[in-house]
Amino acid sequence: MSREDKTAWKAKYFVKLVQMVDEYPKCFIVGVDNVGSKQMMLIRHSLRNQAELLMGKNTMIRKAIRGHLEQNPHLEKLMPYIKGNVGFVFTREDLVEIRSKILANRVQAPARAGAIAPLDVKIPPQNTGLGPEKTSFFQALSIPTKISKGTIEILNEIHLIKKGDKVGASEATLLNMLNISPFSYGLIIQKVYDSGTIFDPSILDITPASLRAKFIKGVSNIASVSLAIGYPTLASAPHSLVNGLKNLIAVACETDITFKAAEMAKEYLKDPSKFAAAASTPAASSGASSPKKGGDAKKEEKKEESEEEDDDMGFGLFD
Repeated sequence: MSREDKTAWKAKYFVKLVQMVDEYPKCFIVGVDNVGSKQMMLIRHSLRNQAELLMGKNTMIRKAIRGHLEQNPHLEKLMPYIKGNVGFVFTREDLVEIRSKILANRVQAPARAGAIAPLDVKIPPQNTGLGPEKTSFFQALSIPTKISKGTIEILNEIHLIKKGDKVGASEATLLNMLNISPFSYGLIIQKVYDSGTIFDPSILDITPASLRAKFIKGVSNIASVSLAIGYPTLASAPHSLVNGLKNLIAVACETDITFKAAEMAKEYLKDPSKFAAAASTPAASSGASSPKKGGDAKKEEKKEESEEEDDDMGFGLFD
């Protein structure tokens, strides 16, 4: 590429980046480590008509943003995160939906020596299918084995690699021999930009239901503290009124004082049998209002008869 062509290409890139920043109010800052060109093509295809994936050198991205700060000062918030192997996914659509599409495009990959493990790698007990000549290799890694039917069998689950550790040559060789591809790579969402605000992608997991649960828990805590220290608040006032009413009803039940809210409690203490009869009446009516049909009714009758016959025997369960 000649110098003039390179200069023209940079100018077009600056124009494209500025155009996307102005056109799209939202974007993801994504890490693209270990993502190949074929996978990038598949990701672009899955995001078509919903989002735009733009890559570039960090120096070019910073230069383009600095030149556009007068028109859009909020872009200054992006600058601290333009480091490493990163790119942008611009969109106008729902951020949660686009995030799901981004995270869905992941490719299984074998462990490579020198790579940083993104997760723990464990090998379950299994017959490896390898011959006895490989025993020394497992012994070097302190993996307990035995020979079963002429092949090496791993006896216990092995925690081979811990998350964040560098993969060694021996571990990578072992995983390749066992045909285990423990890692998966794709775009990693680092930050989210929305109309001048930068936040972590975990914020997208917050739903109205979770906000409501947090709010209710906070109100409950305020009410508990207010009741404990005797300081009335809007959260504790309903509980204080109910507790006060309970105390008044208790006093009325022990004295001749009466008022409307205490009448039922006093009546119950005088004759509890009235309330027992009232409670049994709805249960009986509900049982009578659901007649059995056809064979079900006959089966129910036979079942009742058999139960009555058993009762007539006069024996209890533990006799």
